[in-house]
Amino acid sequence: VQLQASGGGLVQAGDSLTLSCAASGRTLSSYNMAWFRQAPGKEREFVASISRSGVRIYSEDSVNGRFTISRDNARNTMSLQMNSLKPEDTAVYYCAASTRLAISRASEDFLSWGPGTKVTVSS
Repeated sequence: VQLQASGGGLVQAGDSLTLSCAASGRTLSSYNMAWFRQAPGKEREFVASISRSGVRIYSEDSVNGRFTISRDNARNTMSLQMNSLKPEDTAVYYCAASTRLAISRASEDFLSWGPGTKVTVSS
């Protein structure tokens, strides 16, 4: 499956932003999906994941209820609604797909990655 993330941009602290991930080549319903992010000078980190059936898990340390992951299998898309953005949310955000049966936070479980979309939050 090929993935393309979009929706990034420059926003102010406290603003909201919705990222989208479009899939092509295969149907998204076959995959568990996730968002990861990589801030400048830091390692890539898990943000949120959603299973084929819609079960969600989040990185509570980083998003603390501010982010919502969702998917629309009919449209072959996934999204990440981000509210109350903070400067520390500044990163390149990647969507990823996994064929593993269980939902996961581990990047090594996700074999398909999109090129990322940059989010910059100014203070």
